[in-house]
Amino acid sequence: MERNRAKTSGFPGAEACVHCHLCRKHCGFLKKYQIDIGDTDKLRSLSYHCFLCGTCTGVCPKGIDGRQIILNMRRAHVAESGKKPEGYRTLLWEKDPYKFRNYRKSSGKSVFFPGCNFPSFYPRTNAFLTRFLQEEAGIGVIYDCCGKPVAELGMEEREKESIRELEKRLSREGVEELIVVCPNCYHFLKGRIGIRVVSIYQKLEELGTGKKSRWMKVNNKGVPIFLPCPDRREKEILEDIKPFLEAEPLIRRDVQCCGLGGCGARKEPEIAAHMTDPLKNEELVYTYCASCCGNLARKGIRVRHVLVEILGNKEEPDTKKSLINRAKLIF
Repeated sequence: MERNRAKTSGFPGAEACVHCHLCRKHCGFLKKYQIDIGDTDKLRSLSYHCFLCGTCTGVCPKGIDGRQIILNMRRAHVAESGKKPEGYRTLLWEKDPYKFRNYRKSSGKSVFFPGCNFPSFYPRTNAFLTRFLQEEAGIGVIYDCCGKPVAELGMEEREKESIRELEKRLSREGVEELIVVCPNCYHFLKGRIGIRVVSIYQKLEELGTGKKSRWMKVNNKGVPIFLPCPDRREKEILEDIKPFLEAEPLIRRDVQCCGLGGCGARKEPEIAAHMTDPLKNEELVYTYCASCCGNLARKGIRVRHVLVEILGNKEEPDTKKSLINRAKLIF
């Protein structure tokens, strides 16, 4: 017991690990290095190899929050080194500060916050939804980054500053409600900023719009839905989506992550490339994360975004011009 405490000191929760190997069994990263979430001495040097998907937390019989432990390790690394983590220059160039920020159409107390990747992969649907919300309810639009990508690199002080700066910008605009598309933005911002954060699905229901989607059967099975990592535990956004469905979706529980989580692909490209292999034989997959849609589409998996389906659009993820689409937001 003393030996275990020594190994997990400084990372609360890890000392509860009984090394049952369930986390290792369900995580490609832990399996590769033959370690458990309680092996903190070994994990510290590998913290940026983790996808921060929370799979380990979901299967742990002791309720250990493995994602938080890894995030704390990244924070410790940044604090001790006094430097930004190496290898993420492009991400930090774009996100800190966000290069495509645009508040010129932020009219009204309630604003649409589509995030970074939904406008990138679904520009036509984003434009349609922006016009609809403005015409129906006088809802403006803000293009900004929630700050999660920087936070997940362990840059805790910059994370706090980013939240304060976002709150100031929203306060100057008189914003009292953010309508969020991205599940990452939703779960990162909710409870962190002093205004109401709602999902686009909740707002569409409030406005009495959106069509019920007929979840047709494929090969005599329900249409598979791939849950984005941040919504897997509480399924808050999934609950907001259900009023638009005519049947319960078939939730895929055999895929760890789309491969983009926690910037883990930077260190573990091979693991990231094969994470979604179980979906390759599916005729069609649904999800409600634009980042997941883009990454699945790039891997040759036929995918549809739930919001695009609800709105009755036929737009496919634009994987070739995503950065250009995002850059256009500043005009």
